[in-house]
Amino acid sequence: MTHQGSRVAALTAGLVAGAAGLGAAQLAAAFVRPQSAPLIALGGAGIDRTPEWLKHWAIRQFGTHDKQVLLGSMLVGAGIVAALLGLLARTRPRLAGALLGTLAVAGAAAALTRPDAGPVDALPVLLGAATAAGVVAVLLPAAARAAPGDRRSFLALAGGAAALAAGSTLLGRSLAGRKSVAKARAATRLPAPARPAPPLPKAADLRIRGLTPFTTPNRDFYRVDTALVVPQVDPADWKLRVHGLVDRPLEITFDELLRRPLLEADVTLTCVSNEVGGEYAGNARWLGASLADLLREARVRSGADQVFSRSADGFTVSTPLDALMDGRDALLAVAMNGAPLPVGHGFPARMVVPGLYGYVSATKWVVDLKVSRFTDDRAYWTERGWADHGTVRTMARIDLPRPSADVKAGRIVVAGVAWAQHRGISAVQVRVDDGPWRTAQLAPVPNTDTWRQWVLEWDAVPGRHRIEARAVDGTGAVQSGDNADPFPNGATGWHQTTVTVHRN
Repeated sequence: MTHQGSRVAALTAGLVAGAAGLGAAQLAAAFVRPQSAPLIALGGAGIDRTPEWLKHWAIRQFGTHDKQVLLGSMLVGAGIVAALLGLLARTRPRLAGALLGTLAVAGAAAALTRPDAGPVDALPVLLGAATAAGVVAVLLPAAARAAPGDRRSFLALAGGAAALAAGSTLLGRSLAGRKSVAKARAATRLPAPARPAPPLPKAADLRIRGLTPFTTPNRDFYRVDTALVVPQVDPADWKLRVHGLVDRPLEITFDELLRRPLLEADVTLTCVSNEVGGEYAGNARWLGASLADLLREARVRSGADQVFSRSADGFTVSTPLDALMDGRDALLAVAMNGAPLPVGHGFPARMVVPGLYGYVSATKWVVDLKVSRFTDDRAYWTERGWADHGTVRTMARIDLPRPSADVKAGRIVVAGVAWAQHRGISAVQVRVDDGPWRTAQLAPVPNTDTWRQWVLEWDAVPGRHRIEARAVDGTGAVQSGDNADPFPNGATGWHQTTVTVHRN
């Protein structure tokens, strides 16, 4: 084999070995737990240590596809590293082995630092590294023995190793897929609510084409969380523990939860990462048990000021206790828009608390409620500098006309949604080109915990125009016009859009 050919063979050997290693690790993770797979473990550890500005950049650039982009980038990076290690192993095998060992130790350490990890979580990474080393040890000598111009034996070995890598990856994913709770979710039978939500006002949805619908379909509801692998929590195994600063600790099963009096409530949720005018907000009809009733049964002790909740994958949230006990519809939810919670939105149970951003209220796959103090327990995001209480900011968003739209002169519709959960929206005001503020027409709403559609007709004249909107909440406070980023307690500023109006 020529010198150039041997380099290509070494790169190929490294790539195939890397694929085989990841495949073996994927298969092993199916028997341990999905979070222990190398890319998932390293990706989760990387997210935890990523600077806040970079997280915001990723969310702005990629939206809800940020996790796919991260995993795809990591897969490409792993391929490059594997190819380079294969090339290095051709001339300096000991150094290549030492580097691979260092990467294996780093990967194992990342797996062990994940929430609820145990010693076995390191096994997939270590097995994957050992597999990669073994494949390289077989392929490189085969490449060296190949006669010049004849690579058939090497290619046959490499092809076989690649096939085994693909097979183990697919088998690992298939075995992990068997742990899916989709069938259990489909078999879940929801009881009738003890307190049904009132029918929506007939005009709550103005049904204007292009305007965000009042109720967000489950498939379109935004999802922002840190889970690279969606937890698969079997309702038959689910239990919720209520403990901490309580006189009567509780533990309830999913069947017991469904036997409790369940309440329906229309509530809009908003992510604190939402930029001014952003789409990380959605409205749904939730069904769940009263969190206040649950805490009263546990008999909360004086001095407590938060509920420190934990999800099945170890993610933590700190919720102000007074927001759970002041009479708002704070729910331990089991259903969303008439169906069991989608798995990606917390099945079998999650928290829904009106008026607070999700990072301090909306724990998905929740399994633990610890009544505590902010001074004693710090949650995932508050530990990273975000505000403790996370009250939702008043916000108006312009849906129509679309940004940079070209429209014909004449009367056009300006419309959107506005929210100030648990305070409500009393007015939305619109202005064009710094002109006078005009009051928009508001659609009726079932309560103060949902967003509100609004519409205004504008006599558009030719030219380029800037449209701005602001809301007034139920207390009479006007939405702030000061521009601020989401960190540390939510974005502020007036949403604006520009349009170009042409003569008819």
